[in-house]
Amino acid sequence: QVQLLESGGGLVQPGGSLRLSCAASGRASSSYTMGWFRQTPEKEREFVAIVRSGGAPSYADSVRGRFTISRDSAKNTVYLQMNRLEPEDTAVYYCAYTNSRLILSRVWDGENYDFWGQGTQVTVSS
Repeated sequence: QVQLLESGGGLVQPGGSLRLSCAASGRASSSYTMGWFRQTPEKEREFVAIVRSGGAPSYADSVRGRFTISRDSAKNTVYLQMNRLEPEDTAVYYCAYTNSRLILSRVWDGENYDFWGQGTQVTVSS
């Protein structure tokens, strides 16, 4: 089992920044895919960004250039730095993890992840 603990959500004005953190504990593997999805009541769960063991980060088109995902291997923690936030970024953000290095064609699908965090609310509003 892997436990994921998220933090860092909140309320921010349009154009502002937030940083989300997701700390993994338990039986984490050296081969992994870990990252973020988001969901609103009006939309299905949406891929945001991931990192994979031995691979470059991947981003959704809607956040590329504004969001940056990174991982601290010593802390087994993934961060999502979100800049130039827009009202459309408002959602509950979920950390996701699987003990395998997914091929790129599969990283977008939340069904391929085995463990999820509890979610953290991000609200972008003036």
